[in-house]
Amino acid sequence: MTKILLSLHVLAAIVAIGPVTVAASMFPPAARNAHAATAAEAEADLGTVRLLHRICRVYAKMGLAVPVFGFATAALMGVLSSGWLTASIALTAAAAGVLIAFVLPRQDELIDSLGAGKALERTDTAQLAMFTGAFNLLWATVTILMIVRPGSTTGA
Repeated sequence: MTKILLSLHVLAAIVAIGPVTVAASMFPPAARNAHAATAAEAEADLGTVRLLHRICRVYAKMGLAVPVFGFATAALMGVLSSGWLTASIALTAAAAGVLIAFVLPRQDELIDSLGAGKALERTDTAQLAMFTGAFNLLWATVTILMIVRPGSTTGA
């Protein structure tokens, strides 16, 4: 059962978190392109921005499966009190917090501004890119902790 849960945990992370990191990273330049687009290109570019945001929202919800399978796996493996796991849980919570509190709301604001034809400042997309980078860095750190696992007997 442990191997099945671990497989589901890893698959959920790849399938759910991967698209969020990619789409969120693509969003700021796509928003800048949509803002700079001519009237003929603007609608298509705005559609791209909306699609990237929808990918982020949908896959973020799917990402809830990652900690669910992770906790189940850790409980079966008897590692819930391990330091590396505690650190991973804290970093995962921080990543989720950054996504929910900063990335998705900023994307909403930029879409509203673009849809209303308001001017975008470079700082608007730069700040979103910074939050997205923090989100991605947190997930990369969690991934490394999950692979390396200090004290692991896998020899890694």
